[in-house]
Amino acid sequence: MNNREKDKYLILSATFGEGHKQVANAISEAVNEMVADAEPITMDIMEWIHPNLYPISHYIYKKSIKKFPQVYSFLYKKTRVKNSFSVKLNSIFLSGMQAVLKIIQEIKPKVVVSTYPFAAGIISRLKEQGLIDIPAVTIITDYTDHSYWIHPSTDQYVVGSARLRDQLIVLGVEANKIKNIGIPVRKRFMDVLPKDLLLDKYMINPNMFTLLIMGGGDGFFGKGISTFKALESISTPIQLFIVCGKNKKLKTQLEWELKGSKHDVRIFGYCDKVEELMAISDLMISKPGGVTTSEAMAMDLPILLYHSLPGQEEDNAEYLCRSGFALSAKSEKELIAQIENLVRDSAPLRWMKQRMKKYQTKTSSIDALHVIIEAARRGPLRNVTDSRTIQKQKEIEVSI
Repeated sequence: MNNREKDKYLILSATFGEGHKQVANAISEAVNEMVADAEPITMDIMEWIHPNLYPISHYIYKKSIKKFPQVYSFLYKKTRVKNSFSVKLNSIFLSGMQAVLKIIQEIKPKVVVSTYPFAAGIISRLKEQGLIDIPAVTIITDYTDHSYWIHPSTDQYVVGSARLRDQLIVLGVEANKIKNIGIPVRKRFMDVLPKDLLLDKYMINPNMFTLLIMGGGDGFFGKGISTFKALESISTPIQLFIVCGKNKKLKTQLEWELKGSKHDVRIFGYCDKVEELMAISDLMISKPGGVTTSEAMAMDLPILLYHSLPGQEEDNAEYLCRSGFALSAKSEKELIAQIENLVRDSAPLRWMKQRMKKYQTKTSSIDALHVIIEAARRGPLRNVTDSRTIQKQKEIEVSI
């Protein structure tokens, strides 16, 4: 019997944006199912290195995105290209280098995968300092570039579009380091039940238009209740799925406000079968998060983008619309008009489905795993406890 210890694949993520975590889960799941001699270890890097500050910082992050999006937009644009300001701000997030080094020395992973930009930055810096020598793979969870994703000691990048690949090359990343295979989605998007069975399961009328509304992991959507009330002005009754995510307050409010709706309304909280809802929907309304829209594309589900937040979501929206995967609405009036048009005429929906089939992403997690496996084969973690490394560790401690 082979008693060799399994190789460790360390996957670093964060819940500052649900997409980072979802991609980490997709990779972890793929490792478990496809690599018998490997063990995925997924960690929320922000929670690990800042356990006391994490709950507060996470709360402030969510509130600031919702209440003060222009502040986030300013910081995003100010740091889009590497400059003195972006370097200074980034130094705050690199303060956890010592903690991450300790994790790596304890786990001794074969490869490190980062689905969060500051995790990628810390790993690259540790390699630059000579403290570790281990393959590093970064999976970019949006369709756009930003300086915080790009680091000199990253060995491989996984990106979701040819345009992003080209942007990274312009920014100096070697072409052979970039794999355009789509943003990884979980295997469940490959193994959905047949549509006729799902129609029966959810008691859906196949002759009625079915609209799915995704508010993101935290249930952010438009102007809240007023936006949902505006859906009552759609002249033709439709079947309506609303996924509120972790926003229990919104779910409770909607159950009260929409109980007399002329539409057939189904309201969900956090939904672990969203792939089934996507499979039986004609259209999804969502913010342009990279992972949610990638999941929709894997299901050939046309997207209507609404209420894009400043920053990467605006960039994602521009890419998705220009590529023919989505339409967009900038106001409630425009949103309702777009839905009315699509209920009456499904031709644009058929065209978007055809575009999505051409750029299929169902196997993106498997394809990403192949990249990770290839990186892992480059060699194990070296012993970094010599005198030179100890001196480097002391330098880090002084610098932070």
